[in-house]
Amino acid sequence: MFNKAYIPYGGYFSTPFCKWQGSLQNENSIKLAAQTGKRFLKAKGFDPQMIEFLYLGHTVIQPGSFFGASWAANEMGLTIPGMAISHACATSTNTIYSAALAVEMGTLSTAYCMMTDRISNGPHIIWPNPQGPGGEVVSENINMDNINRDPSTGFGMLTTAENVAREGGFTRAEADEVTLMRYQQYADALANDRAFQKKYMFPIELKSRKNTLIISEDEGVAQTTKEDLEKLRPVAEDGIHTFGSQTHPADGNTGMIITTKQKAAALSTEKVTVQVVSYGFNRTKKAFMPAAPAGAGQMAMEKAGIGINDLIAIKNHSPFIANDLHLAKTLGIKQTRINNYGTSLVFGHPQGPTIARLLMEGIEEAVIKGGGYVLVCGCAAGDSAAAIIVKVG
Repeated sequence: MFNKAYIPYGGYFSTPFCKWQGSLQNENSIKLAAQTGKRFLKAKGFDPQMIEFLYLGHTVIQPGSFFGASWAANEMGLTIPGMAISHACATSTNTIYSAALAVEMGTLSTAYCMMTDRISNGPHIIWPNPQGPGGEVVSENINMDNINRDPSTGFGMLTTAENVAREGGFTRAEADEVTLMRYQQYADALANDRAFQKKYMFPIELKSRKNTLIISEDEGVAQTTKEDLEKLRPVAEDGIHTFGSQTHPADGNTGMIITTKQKAAALSTEKVTVQVVSYGFNRTKKAFMPAAPAGAGQMAMEKAGIGINDLIAIKNHSPFIANDLHLAKTLGIKQTRINNYGTSLVFGHPQGPTIARLLMEGIEEAVIKGGGYVLVCGCAAGDSAAAIIVKVG
């Protein structure tokens, strides 16, 4: 339970997410996140020198990752220390939690959370193996190999989604129905010239010797219909998931300030308070990854002393539609309460920054509804999950 950690309203941003092998495929994600964060602080009129510590959340190493947060701070023009945090898809949750904990304990008063990843052109790593046959190296594709092989079970992530679907009795028809709803919810964020997204989305600038490319909108988001979804074949034999009902890898970054109540009030663009309230975590049984968020969310609600009916907004990272099907069934809620205005199922999944964007959307949804508690949760590799609750208003 937190009492002293706050997020300034408007003191956060997400760039558009770009489908992998798109416009960001060759950009160093840490450097781009630092440059974007620096531009964001300037655009807001925030003094960067107020930041005392930088929390870098990322999962896919880039050139310079060894220096991580220190290098990122330097790219932002700051001479402050920092640390890197990695927890697969729950990286944002744990980055924000770590910063909030430091503010709560009085270790620092203002932190900057930088969450970023580039899934495109993921690194291929080799390690020396002198004892191997002929000195053969040990190799790993950091993205593809790990997505397709959980080290504790040997199963890929799609298998975990189908396991949850099978145990929950979820059908292909349900999967397609909720998937279509998620696309319609995302379309709501595009209404009125993207009025909702513009509340938190900050453009990317890619500079070359000849010109500057501005990316203001998500890149690579598909459009679909009920008929389109019904035509798709299941990816796994006898499964419910198609390429329409699971996410796509993406690239992007986010930034968020965590500070005290007094500083948050001074920095907020409107008179809206956003308090970090509680945190939850969970690890479910092996090869059932999409089932983990429900337990993390329940823990966060218990720590906050609230129930499911106290939540004004619920955001759930959904790499597979089974994630949302399981969460709604376990918590006893309608699918219409989950992932209004967008989800990673639709706009993509850069891992490190994914849940931070969901949190920003949850905050903005709560503001539209007059304030209240927001639950943001999501699974992570290793059948684990993390959740965070904020109070808006």
